[in-house]
Amino acid sequence: MDIRKVFSLAMLIIPWLTVPFLGKRSFFRFLPAASFINLFLSALSLIANKKKWWKNTNPLSPGSVDFIYFLGPYFVGTLWVFKLTYGKFSKYLLTNIVLDWINAFPFFSISQKIGLFKLKKMSNTMWFFMSVVLAIVIYGVQFLVELSFKQKGSQK
Repeated sequence: MDIRKVFSLAMLIIPWLTVPFLGKRSFFRFLPAASFINLFLSALSLIANKKKWWKNTNPLSPGSVDFIYFLGPYFVGTLWVFKLTYGKFSKYLLTNIVLDWINAFPFFSISQKIGLFKLKKMSNTMWFFMSVVLAIVIYGVQFLVELSFKQKGSQK
């Protein structure tokens, strides 16, 4: 089996092996924000491929959206970051800055060398800053989800 397929399978499966440790309550609590950002990034990928910002070359997720990446480490990572930091914005932001840096630089370099992904008209730095901004946005989404549940709970 070629290295690209092995790496892709590992990228999809390994994060999901940690999900039982999240706990059912945390999984469902943070599912809306994780789903929102994955839907947003999937739509962004369609635009990015048309504008040639990047190109997906993942053999297990052909097409313009790398579902292996979005449904694996990005989705599960979002759930974990929220579980471990939600309610402490500075800790959340710092955690995201560190993880987004790892994602934008070492991870993307490895992904490009293996041949899963290629940045074209977007730099690693642009992706990093965009990811940090998106992290702030989804924190706001999660805040609104929590607020909605609190309001519904108080109406009963």
